[in-house]
Amino acid sequence: MLNRWLNDATIMLRDRVDSWPQALEVCAQPLLAQGVITPDYVTAIVAQHHKLGPYYVLAPGLAMPHARPEEGATGMGLSLLKLEQGVSFDADEFDPVDVIVMLAAPDSHSHIEMISALAALFSSDEDLLQLHQAKSQEEIKTIISRF
Repeated sequence: MLNRWLNDATIMLRDRVDSWPQALEVCAQPLLAQGVITPDYVTAIVAQHHKLGPYYVLAPGLAMPHARPEEGATGMGLSLLKLEQGVSFDADEFDPVDVIVMLAAPDSHSHIEMISALAALFSSDEDLLQLHQAKSQEEIKTIISRF
């Protein structure tokens, strides 16, 4: 199911980024290009990060940035940024983050299936470890094809 959303157009690999805001900007690019989010969506995530801290850093090395639908989500989508060198999100023991999955949904219910598939991936220690070790789009697509 995840391979419906995460594919060649929405999976990116980079050696590194300079900061967590840059990681968010890079990760948002495919969703912006597809018209799934507006620039306001990224602005909202950054604002919430400054207000609440890194609420979307879920586990060591793993972030799932998202904002409320009314903050600039015009459709459903996912994008994934895999960094060779992780970046600090000011998330204490969960830093550095090297896997960033941006989620967008236009309402509070249409993305339940997507969230369920992501939860299954994120709760599989073996698959998550493989995701952190992945070096290519093909490796990432193989992992997510199981969910």
